[in-house]
Amino acid sequence: MTIAAPIDPSATPRAEPGEAQLRALFEPMRRASRHGAARSYEARIGDLDRLEAVMLRRQEDLVRAISEDFGHRSRHETLVAEIFVTRQSIQHTRDHLAEWMSPSPRPVRWLFQPGRAEVIPQPLGVVGIIGPWNYPFQLLCAPLVYALAAGNRVMLKPSEFVPRTSALIGEIVRECFTPDHVCLVEGGPKVAEAFSRLPFDLLFFTGSTRVGKCVMRAAAENLTPVVLELGGKSPAIITPGASLSRSATSIITGKLFNAGQTCIAPDYALVPRSERGAFIAECRSAASRLYPTMLDNPDYTSVVNAHHRDRLVTLRDDARSKGATIESLAPSSESFGDSSKLAPALVLDADDRMAIMQEEIFGPLLPVVTYDTLDEAIAYINDRPRPLALYPFGDDRSAVQAVIDRTVSGGVAVNETMMHFAQEDLPFGGVGPSGIGHYHGREGFESMSKLKSVFHQARINGTFLLRPPYGPMLDAALRALIPRR
Repeated sequence: MTIAAPIDPSATPRAEPGEAQLRALFEPMRRASRHGAARSYEARIGDLDRLEAVMLRRQEDLVRAISEDFGHRSRHETLVAEIFVTRQSIQHTRDHLAEWMSPSPRPVRWLFQPGRAEVIPQPLGVVGIIGPWNYPFQLLCAPLVYALAAGNRVMLKPSEFVPRTSALIGEIVRECFTPDHVCLVEGGPKVAEAFSRLPFDLLFFTGSTRVGKCVMRAAAENLTPVVLELGGKSPAIITPGASLSRSATSIITGKLFNAGQTCIAPDYALVPRSERGAFIAECRSAASRLYPTMLDNPDYTSVVNAHHRDRLVTLRDDARSKGATIESLAPSSESFGDSSKLAPALVLDADDRMAIMQEEIFGPLLPVVTYDTLDEAIAYINDRPRPLALYPFGDDRSAVQAVIDRTVSGGVAVNETMMHFAQEDLPFGGVGPSGIGHYHGREGFESMSKLKSVFHQARINGTFLLRPPYGPMLDAALRALIPRR
């Protein structure tokens, strides 16, 4: 396999596109979507096949570009979270696309028979997708898969924080698609703002809740519908009697994967007060097994840039200054100093005065909050914004079910973290502050489609009853339809 030379975004600086340039890209897509024929099943399968083939051929380029953008990104994390997950989306979509595209018959009440009703999925038109930096390929290209499967034309806007990866994705897009079918624009916040103001038929955004509000506000000017995949503080809750070893291993795995820079990473852990010490010990043990070293360990990923590393250090130091104890999970012999990596740590005795309990952490810091009763833990979750993910641990089915039934979250994984995201037949999405709308599987296809309701009237039918002048036959029908009590 030939590996292209590393992309150096500073070597050939390019002016960011203005609103007029974005419009010049958008308008041909819009015209084609309005006046051209809908893409056939075969054409959509071809789109997916080309994307998969080029992705697989350039996977080593992607591994390198993402690692360079991060300072260091675990090769295996990239292969699993970027390549494997995206390919799984393509394969699942390809296997089910014929079924998803087929009209869905719906029942017709007796009064309107022998009419026939069905729902027909149609392309929306032009879809805009704004991707984040934490999984820069997968979280841009998985929505692209569903948009293509639904027959849409697509404009992509990757994050400016990962310029090498963004440039490489642009190359992949240009190799797979014509500019009036799929195009990619690069740039910073001003480009993202102008991009959000385009009159898309759907705008799909993955990122922070703060920026999501700005995207939704801009989209509202055109009444553009949005899918917002946001984040928030996703709790892990250790129910009484749960296996602390198993729970801690899963939580630490989820928290340190990609150095915690994952929207569904466990943000904090709720632990029975009596089991706090044992849980801390199991977290230390799990971290040392998973990462015997960290500073020079290729499996442990860097924080994406100095700004985000400084933000995490500020959260940690603010918690310490307000009474929290910081329990490092890194080997005692390692000093991270000016490294782009950050030592993982537990934040003990965290409370609501601390900034770390007020905002999504998005890094390898795990607050541990104690509770006395399960009711108290559930109330703690319900008193806060609804999370994107929820992770109950335990073997007491009634306790776990109580957590599921009495809380509202985007998704749940029981005795595990993050793996619900990888289930292609489960819709993925938040609720309220953690997101609007869903994707993955059929829901991804339907989110990118207009589900058009169609009623076919039979030549001979009973709707003459509903036309004036009204008479006794309608009165009889109404007595059957609207009984008196």
